[in-house]
Amino acid sequence: MTERPAGEVLYRNQGRVVVVTGASGGIGNAIAIAFAKSGAQVISLDVIPTEQAGADIAFIHCDVSDPEDCKRAFQQVIESFGYVDVLVNNAAIQPSESYHPIHEVDEEVIERMTSVNLLGYLRMARLALPVMLEQEAGVIVNIASGQAHRTAREVGIYGPIKSANLMQTRQWAVEYARQGVRVVSVSPGAIDTPMVRATLAAQGGEKALANRHPLGRLGKADEVANAVLWLASEDAAFITGTD
Repeated sequence: MTERPAGEVLYRNQGRVVVVTGASGGIGNAIAIAFAKSGAQVISLDVIPTEQAGADIAFIHCDVSDPEDCKRAFQQVIESFGYVDVLVNNAAIQPSESYHPIHEVDEEVIERMTSVNLLGYLRMARLALPVMLEQEAGVIVNIASGQAHRTAREVGIYGPIKSANLMQTRQWAVEYARQGVRVVSVSPGAIDTPMVRATLAAQGGEKALANRHPLGRLGKADEVANAVLWLASEDAAFITGTD
């Protein structure tokens, strides 16, 4: 079988404006770089400057847990670039303090995770949708998780929140499909990212985590990014409301 050359661009996105939250590292960073290398103007909204790896990515500081910061950052996007074609809701946290039965997780941790992982998606969608509706075109990609579909011990906060991301996808898709806006989600399994590596011990170690997958290995952030590029492309124009 002929392998695709490393770094080959799968889709062309010249002229498209793509906003990615949580693009400083891991899956979000891979998504931002993939879109940038395919020709899109990419804006990273994060609290940490984004690793660019040779890609042209604009960075705007934004804490998605802060509604006013979201408004300020998104207004800066519109003032600078005029429109938004794709929003990738990716910013999420899974602190080690959350790996406990729910009665042992501090309220502050629960509130922070909810504000970033759930309300952060809602805040950014509420800002992007008026722009997309005016354009009569747009795509929102919500990054959910394999833990949205199946449970495990000690993920009683993260899993249900990620499951709610799936319902956000379905609801928004039904609401806006006939106005030109598609909404889809992606549920990565165990992907080799700094966030996953920081919590490997709580999940049984790398080998145990890899063995949960048919391929027997951790996934790669680039593999998730390629799926997102396809879902945001015209090749997926009939796909909405699904994970």
